Amino acid sequence: MALTISQLSVLAAAFIYLSAFCCKIGMADDFTPERGDVPDQTGSAEQDPAQIVAKALLCFNDKYVYSSCEESYRLNESGDLKVPAAKTDEYCNGPCLQETHLVLDCVDNILSNFLFYNKATVQDVRDTIRAGCGYGEERGKFDVPEHIKAEGSKAYKAANYQILIGLVVMIMGNGLLF
Repeated sequence: MALTISQLSVLAAAFIYLSAFCCKIGMADDFTPERGDVPDQTGSAEQDPAQIVAKALLCFNDKYVYSSCEESYRLNESGDLKVPAAKTDEYCNGPCLQETHLVLDCVDNILSNFLFYNKATVQDVRDTIRAGCGYGEERGKFDVPEHIKAEGSKAYKAANYQILIGLVVMIMGNGLLF
């Protein structure tokens, strides 16, 4: 059975889609230099998954990362940021903001799909910080679960979207080819 040009075009489009969006061709990792004599904090294929998670959790207690931020304002493993609204300027303009981003970078570099105990992703926490330090109506609001409820979590949304598009392309391609 010979394929027509339109059927070959659909098949080619499906392969291009799969290679471009599912395989992430040409995407490079961001480079984040380490500070001081921080030990190597990258994951390894040879490590036990429990060890990788334990290594990611060490980022929250790393004395080289959190050195100047007041302990009560620090991000913890639960995904909580307990910054009072009255201390927003101090948090956003002081060392806490930079150190919190260093902790998030540390966690993200070790385990890119890390979920906090409150089911927030690293990106959810970053979005909450951005909104809390912004100058809009969300300024001073650092409640991560509340922000997720208002905005929606980013966890698994991209993957679900790609799977859905892939299934649609496969069904359409199958219908056009046969």
